[in-house]
Amino acid sequence: MASISYSPAAFTGNSASDLLRSSSNGVSGIPLKTLGKARFSVKRRDFTVAAKLRKEKKHEYPWPADPDPNVKGGVLTHLSHFKPLKEKQKPVTLDFEKPLVDLEKKIIDVRRMANETGLDFSDQIISLENKYQQALKELYLHLTPIQRVNIARHPNRPTFLDHVFNITDKFVELHGDRAGYDDPAVVTGIGTIDGRRYMFMGHQKGRNTKENIQRNFGMPTPHGYRKALRMMYYADHHGFPIVTFIDTPGAYADLKSEELGQGEAIAHNLRTMFGLKVPIVSIVIGEGGSGGALAIGCANKLLMMENSVFYVASPEACAAILWKTAKASPQAAEKLRITASELCKLQICDGIIPEPLGGAHANAAWTSEQIKAAINNAMDELTAMDTEELLKHRHHKFRKLGGFQEGVPVDPQKKVNMKKKDNQTVSRTSNAELEGEVAKLKQQILKAKESSTKPPDLPLKDMIEKLKKEVDHEYAEAIKAMGLKDRLDMLREEVSKVNSRTQLMNPVIIDKIEKLKNEFNQSLSGAPNYSILKYKLDMLKELSKAQSLSEAATLKQEVNKKFNEVMSRPEINEKLELLRADVQNSGSSSFEDLDQELKEKILNMKKEIELEMINALESLNLDVGVVKSNAKALSERTSLSVFKNKVDNLNKEINKKIENVVNSSELKNMIESLKLEIAKAGNKPDSESEGKIEALKQQIKQRLQEAMSSSELKGKHEELKAEISKAMQSSAGTDGSLQKETKYEEPRLEINLGANRSFA
Repeated sequence: MASISYSPAAFTGNSASDLLRSSSNGVSGIPLKTLGKARFSVKRRDFTVAAKLRKEKKHEYPWPADPDPNVKGGVLTHLSHFKPLKEKQKPVTLDFEKPLVDLEKKIIDVRRMANETGLDFSDQIISLENKYQQALKELYLHLTPIQRVNIARHPNRPTFLDHVFNITDKFVELHGDRAGYDDPAVVTGIGTIDGRRYMFMGHQKGRNTKENIQRNFGMPTPHGYRKALRMMYYADHHGFPIVTFIDTPGAYADLKSEELGQGEAIAHNLRTMFGLKVPIVSIVIGEGGSGGALAIGCANKLLMMENSVFYVASPEACAAILWKTAKASPQAAEKLRITASELCKLQICDGIIPEPLGGAHANAAWTSEQIKAAINNAMDELTAMDTEELLKHRHHKFRKLGGFQEGVPVDPQKKVNMKKKDNQTVSRTSNAELEGEVAKLKQQILKAKESSTKPPDLPLKDMIEKLKKEVDHEYAEAIKAMGLKDRLDMLREEVSKVNSRTQLMNPVIIDKIEKLKNEFNQSLSGAPNYSILKYKLDMLKELSKAQSLSEAATLKQEVNKKFNEVMSRPEINEKLELLRADVQNSGSSSFEDLDQELKEKILNMKKEIELEMINALESLNLDVGVVKSNAKALSERTSLSVFKNKVDNLNKEINKKIENVVNSSELKNMIESLKLEIAKAGNKPDSESEGKIEALKQQIKQRLQEAMSSSELKGKHEELKAEISKAMQSSAGTDGSLQKETKYEEPRLEINLGANRSFA
């Protein structure tokens, strides 16, 4: 610092220039008049000036220090911020792909085992790989709409810039909407394919979390659409055909975007694209959501990847609106008809670009080549049109969407009842009312039994139907209370699809049904209406049993009546009297002592009565089967029932022995070898393969026979066999011998009534 001291004495001997020059010596800002009157001296002191600079983030420029001039796409591609990822993307397994993971793990384990042991497992590896490819093919040839939605949203799916750098010879990215902003969610640029120059623009998603945040997950703001609009005007001015790539869940719908005119920006793009005089081809490479996709999708041709989707509202949003839960998204995805095949049928999509098994991320380079071929084919067709024809083609494509009929009368009932009525709720009957009705019905049944009249069928059936509805309603309430209604509805939808296509039930669906059934049975006792449900079920069982008994009693009366009618016929009575007289005259005491002619007469008479009885019962619409009545067979059945436990125990021992042999490592290896040989042989095995397969079968059979022929099991089997034969011999005398007063043995008929009931 400088200090100034002065006195009232005036300066002497100094000129004006000297005084003015003094300001350069450290004195400034003092009037000259004052300096002329003051005596001063300047004293200097050392001083320092310190300044603190604010830290700013270093700007990352895409241009490298040593650019490669021979890079694919030209040296200007170094200007793009889109660089190869430093780390490889992690594999992501979708829910429906999880069954394939087990096969992949097996292949990896076998390969690791082969490397560790040095053994040759090439046959096993080939077999597992064939199984994997077959399972992958079966899975991806029968994808549901919601599964295609999940593939379209796959994190590793190739993005717009991935495809552009794969298909173009040269590409230069162009930035900015010339209004102060450059939206990274929309990328535009000029590129060449096979010498043809195109204007490319598309939605850009990120390849990882950092890029997704930077690209706003592919959701553009108004700045992005205005950038695309600027490039459309540029391409129209210079005559560049336009290729757009659609991959967005929708336009960004935040407050700032609405303030900046999101709707206006989309509408301006729609209007402008219909007036562009150059060919436009749009390709949906992922998901195309609503107006955000359509803002760059008003093209002469709209192409879609095989596993891409194009929708007005996402399946989750649609399910939340119509079904009040996002869990119904599979059903919504099917009803929306958003897949490429469905949109081709509706003539919204003009072509489908194939993808490899496993989706576009399974082989991105091959997928890009298919896109390149599709662009060339479409542009060959469109560039052959003149400007007027091109505009008419684009106009007609969108004017023909949808359909309507004029002059067709509408059903008045449908016109009035356009809104679907809510399901009518079943009124719940109280337990006291049900008890009163059931008690009244029981009294009617008892009175009918006492008076030997027919029980009241109609009230009983009506009561059973009412109870069935009550039980169904209680089950529905229990399912709602347990939170299983949504899962049950989705499962019903899947089962109805299978039934409508007349296909075999998928094991996955069967497994889902069993899991839901077990979960319901385990949680049923905790339902709030469990006591009411159980009470109504018990009443239903009791009344159903009463109905069965009533039907059986009625049927028994009808059968006895028919039997008496048959046996009271004069011709049958006459034949029976003659047959009894012949038996008495023969003097035989048993059936075996009769001569052969008389035996045949008895058997013929028996058959005749059986046939008559069968005809009579069939007139009642009954399914009749003849059961042989044999006293010897009955006695054998009684004696053999004693040995049931012994036979069961022996069977358990045999099964256990077989199970131990099958679980042995030796037999397991044989079975695996047999499976491999059959897989290698295929549908048409040669003689060598047939020989190997037959030899392995014989070896497996021999091992099982050795297990079965153990001395211990043989001894037990022979011992049990001897006991059974001894019991049969002891019961040989109980033949039901004919006494002197021989009575005809009536045939026994079994009548099948259905529902596992029979009447004898």
